[in-house]
Amino acid sequence: MISFVQSAAAVVFVLGLLIFFHELGHYAVARMLGVGVKCFSLGFGPRLLGWKRGMTDYRVSAVPLGGYVRLVGDEGPDEGYPDAASFALRPAWQRMAIVAAGPIFNFVLAWFIFWGIFWANGQAELVPRIGTVQEDSAAQRAGIEPGDLIVSIDGLSAPYWSDLLNHVQDSGGRTLMLELERGGQVMRVSVTPMMQDRKNIFGESKMIPMIGVTPSGEVVDIPLGLLASAEAGLVQTWMLIRLTVLGLVKLVQRVVPLDNVGGPIMIAQLVAEQVENGVIHLFSLAALISVNLGLLNLLPIPVLDGGHILFYAIEMIRGRPLNERMRQAAVRVGLAALVGLMVLATFNDILRTFR
Repeated sequence: MISFVQSAAAVVFVLGLLIFFHELGHYAVARMLGVGVKCFSLGFGPRLLGWKRGMTDYRVSAVPLGGYVRLVGDEGPDEGYPDAASFALRPAWQRMAIVAAGPIFNFVLAWFIFWGIFWANGQAELVPRIGTVQEDSAAQRAGIEPGDLIVSIDGLSAPYWSDLLNHVQDSGGRTLMLELERGGQVMRVSVTPMMQDRKNIFGESKMIPMIGVTPSGEVVDIPLGLLASAEAGLVQTWMLIRLTVLGLVKLVQRVVPLDNVGGPIMIAQLVAEQVENGVIHLFSLAALISVNLGLLNLLPIPVLDGGHILFYAIEMIRGRPLNERMRQAAVRVGLAALVGLMVLATFNDILRTFR
């Protein structure tokens, strides 16, 4: 049984890691472009300890949740620093690069996490062995039985259950030739998938070809080398980015209900649950949250990184920045939208807690 202290420590660690890495992105690109960094803090609040090197105060602060970066000239003129080090005096594309680096580093962190998981654990794949056959299904009519092992499909090797799924879903309902192994004997059967109405992960009804089987649950672990793990991690990260973007689109389209929106309370609950399941599950969740944090910050809402990127893009197109009045009006609207989103997320979190 995981104690409250352990769960709380895990929540602080995960959120701190994600926010710290986000700020590290801003810091790294600012330094690379020669922009001065006044402060790089691990945590918030009063300074506990640290050191100063050059113009930067590297510190550990009292509240261990993430961190922050203060750039020269970001909040107005800074005396005692050269103009060349000022963020505000840099070209719009450099300011955009520094701001965009935070969300990008969140994606990079997710990739690193998945890379490490695949390298340490390999890739788990379901064996293409039949677990159950549905009554009056295409598979039953073809004579497929529980325990059958799929060897090939249309002459192509099918070492994993995902191969069977992909072939069936890509068939468009055309007949497939399966080679099976049953009791040490190899046999061939033809099966014609049936179009069935199924709901996808967003609750939308889709007609998809199915043959009516489920896997046995037998799993094989495939060892992956360093480069193969990096590739698998990149694929997994890209898949999560695409899925999250699609989820945001479905949310705007009202396909996904607004009560699915969650906030810090839900994140803390999920982290606490994954602590029970082990380190791999915890880091997998951290990677998922990191992707979500990166995409959230890229939304074109003033006060978020995406809003600043939008301002800099407009400045690059127009050749001059928006006037201060328009910027402040946009910031007020963006802040109201962000507060509204946070209220909705917190309200949903509280409702879930008492369900």
